[in-house]
Amino acid sequence: MQIILLENIMKLGKIGDQVEVKNGFGRNYLLRQGKALRASKENVEFVSKKKVELNKKNEEAKKKFKEIADKIANKILKFNKESKENGELYGSIKPKEVSNAFKDMLKIEINPSQIDLRQEITQVGKYNININFHAEVTANVTLQVDKIDSI
Repeated sequence: MQIILLENIMKLGKIGDQVEVKNGFGRNYLLRQGKALRASKENVEFVSKKKVELNKKNEEAKKKFKEIADKIANKILKFNKESKENGELYGSIKPKEVSNAFKDMLKIEINPSQIDLRQEITQVGKYNININFHAEVTANVTLQVDKIDSI
């Protein structure tokens, strides 16, 4: 499927680029989320006229996300979890749980889809994760998973 991007998308392209994507990704994500338009003569002309406005909107979003990224950069989120004797957790930590921790501890809204855990968190220890706010703005955060002391 040939589409025209309406915003910068990591590993895909910049505003106004015409790219080829798989039908499901284009239809179910890019078009539905308003991140792209189908490539046609009319849409190419529309995007070329709106490109300045789209770039301005993109810069404003980038600045807003940069402020949030600076607030949370290099923070440590602590989780106390029940675990087995060998330090293995009874349940893994998922992006939804990390998102809720940001909301509770730092009062910052982060979507679970923006959280890149890099690996499954199933052990006690420290983990580095990435938060992808924008195609050009990411933040690195440390998760500290501790064992709950049983009485």
